Amino acid sequence: MMRGPAVRPIVIAAGGTGGHLFPAEALAAELVARGERIALMTDQRSAAYESPAFGNAERFVLKGSGLAGHGLRGAARGALALAAGTIEARRILTRLDAVAVVGFGGYPSVPPLLAARTLPRATRPATALHEQNGVLGRANRLLAPGADLLALSAADTARVPGTAHVAVVGNPVRPALAALAGRGFAAPGPEGAIRLLVLGGSLGARIFSDIVPDAVALLPEALRQRLVVTQQTRAEDLPRVETAYRAAGVPADLSPFFGDIAVRLSMAHLVVARAGASTVAELACAGRPAVLVPLPQAIDDHQTANARLLESAGAAWVMAQPSFTPQALARQMVAMFTTPAVLSRAAAAAAGLARPDAARRLADLVQGLTRRAEPPTIMRQLAPESR
Repeated sequence: MMRGPAVRPIVIAAGGTGGHLFPAEALAAELVARGERIALMTDQRSAAYESPAFGNAERFVLKGSGLAGHGLRGAARGALALAAGTIEARRILTRLDAVAVVGFGGYPSVPPLLAARTLPRATRPATALHEQNGVLGRANRLLAPGADLLALSAADTARVPGTAHVAVVGNPVRPALAALAGRGFAAPGPEGAIRLLVLGGSLGARIFSDIVPDAVALLPEALRQRLVVTQQTRAEDLPRVETAYRAAGVPADLSPFFGDIAVRLSMAHLVVARAGASTVAELACAGRPAVLVPLPQAIDDHQTANARLLESAGAAWVMAQPSFTPQALARQMVAMFTTPAVLSRAAAAAAGLARPDAARRLADLVQGLTRRAEPPTIMRQLAPESR
């Protein structure tokens, strides 16, 4: 039964890239399905983000800016913006009488979580954080010591403070992607189509436009005749990528964004992608083998940590960007496409890492906090030596 507007809302604080927004969206969808009232606090970059999960939610765009990589003046401006956002968030939280605030990392989560801590104890909302990556992000490192809950995607997440109250829940994925879990993988037949899916993350990846078409052109003709490519391509790169695939005689569906990513994943025999946390979680739910190229500029090199999780399980092949060349990728694809059993084993390994119930598990914990009761027994406090 849906609750009315008088019910104290759960505020979700997320913004920036899809890596922060997609798990927030998954949690919102689960909470809305349970009748909870949701509000979204986000940043200007994500102000226009459309999602059915937030369709009826109150939405607040806060001031804020990152501090890392902007120099002293940029960091000072960022600190002032975060302070202004915190004051604004405190005013909004007071008016909403929020029962909980859930942050998903990145600077958009900082003002709402800091603001929640400044409210009088009698009306202070519970606070929870979720970390998507294999290395605890800087915002979550700042906020974790005072949070009621730090939910992790993986048990061996690095840089978790010893005082944090930790639960391992997995990384929530959107419902259509969670539904892929358990559907299995059919390797390409000896003469059937081979479907390659290339994803560049929410910001796109020019390196894939530079490398993948040239790698495809190096494949033996017998493989090229069977190959069908779907590739996320920046708009400015699309004409040259289209020309390259046409010259190689390979059909290619190119777009800056695919709204039906669950369908695309379910059809893929191999995925070439960055190693963002949402991508890694989605590959596991879909049970798809992948070649992962971590973003070298990622803060704390968290994408490499994400990628190694799949690689260590036998679910993916990791290629550092400097060694990601057309020749190296072509050799890798030939080895996999000519030995379908290799793809099948990697797909099974990926499926073994899936946590399609992560949104449900996180929602259970958040609702436990809102009832001011002890969260479920999954919650524990990790000793520093266990990390």
